[in-house]
Amino acid sequence: MASSSSSGLTFKLHPLVIVNISDHYTRVKSQMQPPHLPAECINNAAASSSDAAPSSSSPPSTPPRVYGCVIGVQRGRTVEIFNSFELLYDASTHSLDRVFLEKKQELYKKVFPHFYILGWYSTGSDAEESDMNIHKALMDINESPVYVLLNPSINHAQKDLPVTIFESELHVIDGIPQLIFVRSSYTIETVEAERISVDHVAHLKPSDGGSAATQLAAHLTGIHSAIKMLNSRIRVLHHYLLSMQKGEIPCENSLLRQVSSLLRRLPAIESGKFFDDFLMEYNDTLLITYLAMFTNCSSAMNELVDKFNTAYDRHSRRGGRTAFF
Repeated sequence: MASSSSSGLTFKLHPLVIVNISDHYTRVKSQMQPPHLPAECINNAAASSSDAAPSSSSPPSTPPRVYGCVIGVQRGRTVEIFNSFELLYDASTHSLDRVFLEKKQELYKKVFPHFYILGWYSTGSDAEESDMNIHKALMDINESPVYVLLNPSINHAQKDLPVTIFESELHVIDGIPQLIFVRSSYTIETVEAERISVDHVAHLKPSDGGSAATQLAAHLTGIHSAIKMLNSRIRVLHHYLLSMQKGEIPCENSLLRQVSSLLRRLPAIESGKFFDDFLMEYNDTLLITYLAMFTNCSSAMNELVDKFNTAYDRHSRRGGRTAFF
């Protein structure tokens, strides 16, 4: 592997690709982890293993590697990687599932007709010799594929993204021409939708349950806790009324009046003020939607008029007439 590329290409990588590769690796790694056993099963297994002969400690499992394709567009010397999708790879034979690849390529062509397969991605600390087999297998689709490598290991001292982009170049080594990987520099390119999603992911914070929760999830968790508490208190009142109806506890009119006053507050949302406020907000939302539709129609009409004037003006110049629109 050479140090740097000499092709002169400029690579622009979108955050969606990094998120897809990270999600792919996380799902595969979670599926490979053994299921959590109850404490009794673990104790029984430990007791039975103490009677048996001691065995050598099993080696730690190697982190999985995931594979996929990266798609995007190439304009001149600028290569922009927009998205990615997964691939089925057989590690024993070092071969790709071509049928699956062609099917995914056809589906993406229907949704993104301007996107092409630019290369592939994988995970690991560095490029390996077996990676060249996958790289060569994709050369019938793209004669110069790109290799995006993501290092999933966490290094807190590293400030840069653990993503490396490789190109392939033909070098003569010991008198033999060989295809090797060369590193290429890249920049992160984002659009507005990606910027919002990345900002949403960047604000992840651990909750008490150990899982990741965003500000929206924290807000919904608070609402869920409030509804759960309200449900439990209503169950207490319901159980109290049933016990009073069955004669298990004495009837107290003061408590019944308080329960009746509480229940009368429930249909308060059906007041006339609520309907007036709701209709006002509903009409405002419809008005904004209509204004957006009018803006889009005006923009499309303006574009159509410009194209018509351009085409009609050329036709008039050929015929020697003057066109007015």
